[in-house]
Amino acid sequence: MATVADSRFDLEAEIHDLAARRDINDAVQRYMRGLDRLDADLQRSAFHRDAVIDCGLMKGGVDEFVTFAQGLLAGMDATHHLLGQVRIELNGETALGECYFQAWHRTVGEDDGVRDLFIAGRYVDEYACRDGEWRISARTLVTDWVKDDPGSLDFFVANPSAPRGARGGADFSQTRSSPPGKT
Repeated sequence: MATVADSRFDLEAEIHDLAARRDINDAVQRYMRGLDRLDADLQRSAFHRDAVIDCGLMKGGVDEFVTFAQGLLAGMDATHHLLGQVRIELNGETALGECYFQAWHRTVGEDDGVRDLFIAGRYVDEYACRDGEWRISARTLVTDWVKDDPGSLDFFVANPSAPRGARGGADFSQTRSSPPGKT
């Protein structure tokens, strides 16, 4: 690997590489946040318009997938999608990626009791830079494991004033009156 002191080091290429990785990571983050905040526009912004998504439960284009995902998650009390390691392989204006994830879903069981559904897997992605914007051009969700357990709301009952995640524009991160550090 070339170093800064090495005459073969290409600073412009390194900056281009870092900027591409930053922009791809931002697209992946927008996708996850769009899921948990039930923000269809934010989720959609992670994809190029002609992207194809296969999540196992459905395969289709961006609008079809976003409508499906938002509808499915809206039927749950809450969700929390967490990214793990993200591997990106750049090749000019395209890239391949694999993003590990764990997703928690608060559901209601047949007995009307709360359930905690955990799904872990990987997003196997293709990315493309078009008109200067890196976005997902193809995504396949690979499920590695699933766990469905009885849930509990005891913490929230015992701590009613504790800030709690919300959706549809009502989350603290979306309603705070000023950016962090600015009062």
